[in-house]
Amino acid sequence: MAFRLERQKTGSTPYVLIDEESNYLKLEGESFHENVAEFFKDVSYWLCDFLKTDFDRFTFDCELSYFNSSTAKLLLNMLMDMDASPHAKNIVVNWITTEDNDIIIECGEDFQEDLDALQFNLTIK
Repeated sequence: MAFRLERQKTGSTPYVLIDEESNYLKLEGESFHENVAEFFKDVSYWLCDFLKTDFDRFTFDCELSYFNSSTAKLLLNMLMDMDASPHAKNIVVNWITTEDNDIIIECGEDFQEDLDALQFNLTIK
């Protein structure tokens, strides 16, 4: 049975959706939880295990409008793990933001520079 996790956003945590059946991960909202590592623990463990499987596609939609430095570090680690996967060429990251969110745009551009193998799309709405 495919793993599925869905958490609704709160004032300091984002909406999270993992749909393993669709090979899909989505983060949306804001992330400045006091303990980011604890909040994202299930996501990190699942992603680590999933990246070891033989998949033909995986999509990560990241539509965070704000995040703290702890979340930025976690996101970078997730992206680097994806980029290092033997199936990185089958991974699509959609970094989604608005044209007035310069910080998120810049962060996406910085992350994109650090990635070699996966497809990273900076999408500005």
